[in-house]
Amino acid sequence: MAIALADIKKLRDMTSAGMMDCKKALEEAEGDFKRAVEILREKGKSTLAKRGDNETTQGAVLSRISGGKAVLVCLGCETDFVAATPDFKKLAGAIADAAIAEFPADLEALKAVKGADGYTLDEDITNQAGKTGEKHVLAYYGALEAPFVSEYVHFNGKLGAIVAFSQEVPQEIARGIAMQVASMNPVAVDAASVPAEVLESERTVAIQKTKDEQVQKAVDVALKKAGINPAHVDSEDHIESNTAKGWLTAEQAQQAREIIAKVGAEKAASLPEKMIEGIVAGRLQKFLKENTLMEQEYQLSDDKQTVAAALQAACPGAKVVAFRRFSLAD
Repeated sequence: MAIALADIKKLRDMTSAGMMDCKKALEEAEGDFKRAVEILREKGKSTLAKRGDNETTQGAVLSRISGGKAVLVCLGCETDFVAATPDFKKLAGAIADAAIAEFPADLEALKAVKGADGYTLDEDITNQAGKTGEKHVLAYYGALEAPFVSEYVHFNGKLGAIVAFSQEVPQEIARGIAMQVASMNPVAVDAASVPAEVLESERTVAIQKTKDEQVQKAVDVALKKAGINPAHVDSEDHIESNTAKGWLTAEQAQQAREIIAKVGAEKAASLPEKMIEGIVAGRLQKFLKENTLMEQEYQLSDDKQTVAAALQAACPGAKVVAFRRFSLAD
């Protein structure tokens, strides 16, 4: 059946789908708008199903603030070409607006929020996927509520952060700390709020690294004493390669293997526990200083003061309560 241009435009206004897609949908639905909308939606679902394993490393990170509430959202897609289109930007903005207006509890609740078109945000995202032929996903939603909040989104629109404060603070330091969160990616506000599993993981890594280093030192000393360059025998591949090059004799290669095995085992069995614990404690302190927001060096400071010191200088008594961060590059 012939489809009037006015009907095609009407369906486009309803769904934001392309003109040809609207025309085909109306033809298939024999002019039934309700059925045509369903056809377009099914096309979006089909697109998502077919491209389900594709990575969505492009998109838009947006923030919104209203009073003491702040939200951070990300609509992801596959290519920067799609991310730059007006329709994609419009949808990402609508999602951010809906998030701050409704302030849902979590990502799934945000997907269920209905937009001005009467469809849920999840349905709108599916429709957009059908229109572009590319996977779309609501990749992130974070929300904070506090006496004072700040936000920062990097100019490329792929990285952003929101921060909650215990009281009102000057805009300059509030935005600066939000920038700090975005750029330096701290794991927590302070040492006390670092998740136990993160700390335990770092401790495990630090213990193994410390033990490996102590063993390697002992092995290197023994190798040098035997007249063998440790750098020539730091792996079996190197031993074979350097023997072939004539940098090691076959006897030296075998002697190196024996020293590595014997001295390594002896040192590993006799490592002083207190020494290991002391080194590990120092490494954990270094980790906390570099990876907790309050202890990090404030990037906008000229005198290398910590974020905590910068905040107190700008607003005595103020504290960072929480933060949220998202990056499409992570």
